[in-house]
Parts: sequence; structure tokens; C-alpha cells
Amino acid sequence: MMDGKIVGFIGVGNMGGAIVRGLVNSGLVNKDEIIVSDADKDRLREITDTYGVKSAESNIELVEKADIIVLCVKPYNFIDLVMDIEAVSRAGQIFISIAAGVAVDALSRLHLDAGIIRVMPNTPASVLAGAAAIYAAPNVSREDMARAVAIFECTGKVVVVQNETQLDAVTGLSGSGPAYIFLAIEALADAGVQLGIPRKEASLLAAQTVYGAAKMLLETGKSPGELKDMVTTPGGTTAAGLRMLEKGKFRSVIMDAVEAAANRSRELR
Repeated sequence: MMDGKIVGFIGVGNMGGAIVRGLVNSGLVNKDEIIVSDADKDRLREITDTYGVKSAESNIELVEKADIIVLCVKPYNFIDLVMDIEAVSRAGQIFISIAAGVAVDALSRLHLDAGIIRVMPNTPASVLAGAAAIYAAPNVSREDMARAVAIFECTGKVVVVQNETQLDAVTGLSGSGPAYIFLAIEALADAGVQLGIPRKEASLLAAQTVYGAAKMLLETGKSPGELKDMVTTPGGTTAAGLRMLEKGKFRSVIMDAVEAAANRSRELR
């Protein structure tokens, strides 16, 4: 699928490093077909030593050598990066940006015949259990889109969106979503502690419960409602707990949180 193309990563912090790890572990490309650069030379050395990939002395050198370039930099560094590499971008290259809130238009300074792709990943990619959404500009070929999907499937699940504006909703849902789940796990554990379960055991039970529920949903193909009903005995303990969640407008609060994060993503553009 990759046809010997060189994959470059500009920025190998938490997210960039996670994608490199997933790509190397997958065997999708050879280690000598991956090249990385980073302003933090200690981090760069750590990544090259750990995964056996190549390094570039500068972002310009990396763009000159790579065919697919994954831009893993913070949004506030993005424009400066584009200005730095625009002169060496070329036709046929693919640039993949994971910067939240930075639209495809921000890459318009690069070569007109370069393909532009945006991806919204999330932090569970660091344990190869991420969720990512991908949007490709109209000039990206199906083959290059498939390559981008394959790269991010190395770190988890991938969906393709047809409209760039949907990435704001993705940011609110799966991009920010892990924080909502961490908060729910913390609350479950706190409740366990309040009811007499030691903290360590309560945290383990809460985390494993969320993990198990997600795994059931992904593997059974059943809807969340169906699985919820399987747990809920009429007049039983789960029904009592669900009634309290509904009383506290649990669904509405979650939906409001996703909407607020999506709106904030739009504001950052």
C-alpha cells in the first residue's frame, strides 16, 4: 500500500511519538522509510533510539526527503511551520495535519499540487486505542487517502468525514471525549470510596467497567441502548441508578459538553 513512500513526522511529542510507535509496530512501513524531526533534540534522540527510525536536522530537510509528511505541531506554531517549509514543498507530496482548529486553507501556501489532509486524533492513541477522524481536500487521490487512513489505523479506529466542518464536532466528541470519561471514572471511583471500597480497588473497578462496556459495544455490534437494557433488571439496582442519572440530566450534560467543545474549536479557527 505505501509503495516505498517515505513518511515524515514534524514533531514527535506525545501524539507524534504515538503515531510513530504504532506505525513501526504495525510493519506497514520499514523503519528506514520513516524520518522524524523535532525542536527538542533530546526527544528526537529518544524516538530514534527507541524505534530505530531516521532523523532530519531540520524541518526543511525532512520535507525535501519525505513523500508523506505528518505535521504534529501545536496550532500556535502552525503558520510559522508552513512558512518555513513552503519553499521546499513539491507536487505529489501529501501533508497531514493533526492541529486542532487549523483549517485546510492554512496549508494553502504549500505547493498547489500537494495533497492536504486533516486528522483529529485523540490521546488514547498513545496506548494504540485512539479514535481519529480524517478529512481530505478534493485533490487527494483515493490511494493517498487510503495511505493516510492506514497510518492512523495503526493507533486505533478511524472514520472518514466528507465535510471539514464536521471535524469541529469530532473535536468535541472524541478529541475532548477522553477527559469526560476520565471524569466519569473518577466519579465512579469516588463513589466506591464513599461506600467503603479502598481507593486502589475502586479505581480499578471503575476503569475496568468503562473498558469492558466499550469493548462490549465495539465487539457485539449491539446498540448502547440494547446493552443498557441487558444490564437493567426491572425494579433492580441498575434501574435505580439510571433513574438518578436521568434526574440529573446526565445525557443532556454530556451533549452540552460536546457542543461547547465543538463551538470552542470553531472559535479557534
